[in-house]
Amino acid sequence: MGSFSIWHWLIVLAIVLVVFGTKKLRNIGSDLGGAVKNFKEAVKEDSAPKQIDSAGSGGQTIDVTAKEKTKDA
Repeated sequence: MGSFSIWHWLIVLAIVLVVFGTKKLRNIGSDLGGAVKNFKEAVKEDSAPKQIDSAGSGGQTIDVTAKEKTKDA
C-alpha cells in the first residue's frame, strides 16, 4: 500500500463527478467561497476599533415623540 498515484486521483475525481454532477459541485464551491468571504469580512469588522461618544449612542440621533396616556374614570 503505497501512496496514491495520479491515476488513483483521476479515478476518484471521475467517480465524484458521476455521483454529484458538475452543477452540484459548482454550487458547493460557490457556497464555500461565499462563506469564507463573509467570515473574513466579519473578522475584519471585529478587529476595527469602534468609536462611541460619551452618550453611548455611537453618534446616532433618535427622535422620540412622547404621548400622554390618560385614564378616564
